[in-house]
Amino acid sequence: MENLETYIAFDLEFNTVDGVSHIIQVSAVKMDQHEEVDQFDSYVYSDVPLQSFINGLTGITADKIAEAPKLESVLADFKSFVGDAPLIGYNALKSDLPILSENGLDLEEQYALDVFDEAFDRRASDLNGIVNLKLTSVADFFGIKGHGHNSLEDARMTAQIYEKFLELDENAKLLEQQEEVSNNPFAALGLGGLFAYGFTEAVKAVKSDSSLFL
Repeated sequence: MENLETYIAFDLEFNTVDGVSHIIQVSAVKMDQHEEVDQFDSYVYSDVPLQSFINGLTGITADKIAEAPKLESVLADFKSFVGDAPLIGYNALKSDLPILSENGLDLEEQYALDVFDEAFDRRASDLNGIVNLKLTSVADFFGIKGHGHNSLEDARMTAQIYEKFLELDENAKLLEQQEEVSNNPFAALGLGGLFAYGFTEAVKAVKSDSSLFL
């Protein structure tokens, strides 16, 4: 998995009516050297009636939507926030990125990694065979707290899960190095390569000295 030192994790909430998804919240957190350094969070105005299901799921009310800035303004500010930083998300290729593209903001070229795909690949190993790969379920597995279906908290959980995966990868590398040292005592002194080189040169010398075989 790629180790991104600086990146932005993002998430959207949307209200789907008659098969059309209307963005109602855009959020992101900016990470640098494994620390959150900035955030973006905005509700989005919509004149489409808010589904009661969405209200119950997200906690977003009609009043918040009615008082929010329009989508064009929010996406312009979001684009400025993102800049040219690499993006990560949770299953964003199937929903968030296409919806942004439909509304005039194509960020697919900046999309560096999908944390859902990583979770899927690691399910049997790092996630101990976890059955449910919902964002909140994977977050719970790592002891990460957050309120699902609030796009700011979802973006933050996405970043924190990615950071956990990075920690696991780093621990695996350290364990591999320790195993190499235990199997080769000279490696701990930095002499493993030297002894291997010396042995190879000795073999070459023996082969080149024909008197040794007379």
